[in-house]
Amino acid sequence: MNFILWDVDGTLVYNGADAGNLYHDALEIVVGRPLGDRLPGTHGKTDGQIITENLSHFDLDPALHPLVVDQLDELSRLRHDAGNHRELCPGVASALAAVSAGGWTSGLLTGNSAARARYKVTGAGLSADLFDWEHSYFGERDPLRTDLTRRARAELPDARIVIIGDTPNDGLAADAAGMEFLAVGTGAFSLDDLRATSARVVVADLATGLPGILEALGDGTR
Repeated sequence: MNFILWDVDGTLVYNGADAGNLYHDALEIVVGRPLGDRLPGTHGKTDGQIITENLSHFDLDPALHPLVVDQLDELSRLRHDAGNHRELCPGVASALAAVSAGGWTSGLLTGNSAARARYKVTGAGLSADLFDWEHSYFGERDPLRTDLTRRARAELPDARIVIIGDTPNDGLAADAAGMEFLAVGTGAFSLDDLRATSARVVVADLATGLPGILEALGDGTR
């Protein structure tokens, strides 16, 4: 069995306009007081890294990390239940169907928790059943995306694993575990930024770029 591990934000669903605020809100709820201006620059980072950086920046106890994770999940649930959903990126549904027909198993490799990833993909209209959740990797406690790809490689030592993502960090994480990287430009980074990575192919989106993605993937049963 061979696997495509999809990033979520910027790859399957568009990034949220105010996504960084949610981490700050979760942190303020946990500590019970207002904090200063939120830290910028969350794209391509795991939730674990973002939470760790915030705790350090605001000189807070690292032991609060699990509480922030729980609060982040709760805020995400409330948004989901209120109908505040992400928008699916172009061509995603067709791409998932095409790679499945080609013999690939789709999982997730994302900086989100499993709960947050599920809210995002199902809120955007995808069935959770499209993904192998037992072979998906989540980064709410991991400070580096490379931790996730190395874990995936350790659990699937004989599988061909391809990362599809929208940030240079997705490429670096793939490189660190000897995985292939295919890049899609529906996130915060330019196509030139993505071409500077190890990506075998860079496409603007999964609608116009699906033929190139499928050519790079080949037969998932081999």
